[in-house]
Amino acid sequence: MFFLVDAFTKKPFCGNPAGVCIVESYPRDEELQKIARYYDWSEIAFLKRLGESAFQIRWFSPIDEAPLCGHATLASAHVIFENELVPAQTASFQYSGGTLFVETNNNLIKMNFPAKQVQKCHCIPFSVEKIFHIRDYVEIVKDDLLYIVVLNSPKDVINATPDFEMIKKLDCRAIAITARYIDSGNFDFCSRYFAPKVGIYEDPVCGSAHCRLACYWASMLRKNTFTACQASKRSGILYLEIEDDIVKICGNAVTVCQLFNYMDTPLHC
Repeated sequence: MFFLVDAFTKKPFCGNPAGVCIVESYPRDEELQKIARYYDWSEIAFLKRLGESAFQIRWFSPIDEAPLCGHATLASAHVIFENELVPAQTASFQYSGGTLFVETNNNLIKMNFPAKQVQKCHCIPFSVEKIFHIRDYVEIVKDDLLYIVVLNSPKDVINATPDFEMIKKLDCRAIAITARYIDSGNFDFCSRYFAPKVGIYEDPVCGSAHCRLACYWASMLRKNTFTACQASKRSGILYLEIEDDIVKICGNAVTVCQLFNYMDTPLHC
């Protein structure tokens, strides 16, 4: 079974598109990568059933296998709940880093993701002005995979014009920009996310980035629940809560189309 799902939205053609492919067994990694490159979406999730409510999950970008992906996990949870592939409203996904638990309630899906703490960069190896054409910024933080540039306002986030060739040269998988909403009653912060090195020039809504963004804004705003907006052209909304070392990422999803070519046989190219 193969599904196209828009994640972190209630409307088709908004949010972040993800492929969800359910297989009986995994083909070779090269075949999985060919499929991801062919569709050229931010990620395709490949699921293999392990038990009544348990699946193995792997995520592929157009360039490589991703270590963690939020929107394709949300899309996968949406598929198994909407199609009643599990007996209850809870399920689990095993991945290389552990187990992700998901549940659904009134079409809102909640996912337990690992919290990713970030540290302030004291030695900055790039120019924010040259990469984003933004002169002023608050600070830059990072972990082992991601730089986050904190800007002065949501307007700066929206108006930033990234230089993708410069971003490709950075010593990280991706870079995000973010800013706090001060006067908005709807959102706590917004962001954008760029990963051209792995074939994702701008990710419409990146769930895994919010494992870092939630931790950063929790330290800045002294709170543990947030409503966040990803300010891409497609846009998306995330509901976040930090509890110990877990970031609970909640959102909606909608199925755009589905195919049943691979219902009875393993997936092959």
